[in-house]
Formats: sequence, structure tokens, C-alpha cells
Amino acid sequence: MAKLLIVEDDDSVRMFVSRALERAGHQIHIAADGAQGLEMIRAADGGYDLVVSDIRMPEMDGIGMALSAAKSFPGLRILLMTGYADQRERADELNGVIVDVVNKPFSLAEIRGRVDAALAMELTRAA
Repeated sequence: MAKLLIVEDDDSVRMFVSRALERAGHQIHIAADGAQGLEMIRAADGGYDLVVSDIRMPEMDGIGMALSAAKSFPGLRILLMTGYADQRERADELNGVIVDVVNKPFSLAEIRGRVDAALAMELTRAA
């Protein structure tokens, strides 16, 4: 299946999402915050099929990570997650950088479905 990077600072959410997607057949890599996620994206030369990231995290948030990653790897698919309405509004300004935002809490079926949809999307990023 796909090679995914899960970037989430909450251990329980990170493990829930990782296990759900691993059981769906995906190869999973994990990072505990945006800075570590960006480092892993760079080390893999953008070689992930999808990055699934929380927005609100310490050190570097998901939006900062997405913007930095998109500059270096414009074809990288990024799906953000958040439980905060104000963070969702910030993500609305990222058209062409992210593929979607998933609201927390979500079910196992929902996160799998949103990941499948993100992987199936045709990318149309601004240059």
C-alpha cells in the first residue's frame, strides 16, 4: 500500500492512527512533533505518499511543517487533523498545500476513509 508519516504529539492519538492505518496495509513512520516530522520528510527526500499531521503541537505546529515541506516537496500530500475550530480556520488558508483537514475526534473508519480519499486525490498544487 502507501508509505505514510504520522505526525502527532499525543501518544494515544498517534498510536490509534498508526495502528488503524497499519492494519489497513500501509507502511507507517511516526514523528512526535512538526520539527521531527519535517526532519523525517527531508531525510526521506519527500518520499512519503501521505503525511498525516496534527495541527497543534509544541516546537513546530502542523501548519508550519506543511508550509516548509511544501516548499521543498510540492507534490507531497499532507492531511491535517485538529480538534480546535480556530486551528481548522488557519488550515483553510492552505489550499494547494494540504489535501484536507480531519476533525477530531474521529472514528477508525473515518480516518481510514479520509486517508484513502487523500491518497486517491489528483494533486493540483500552485507552483
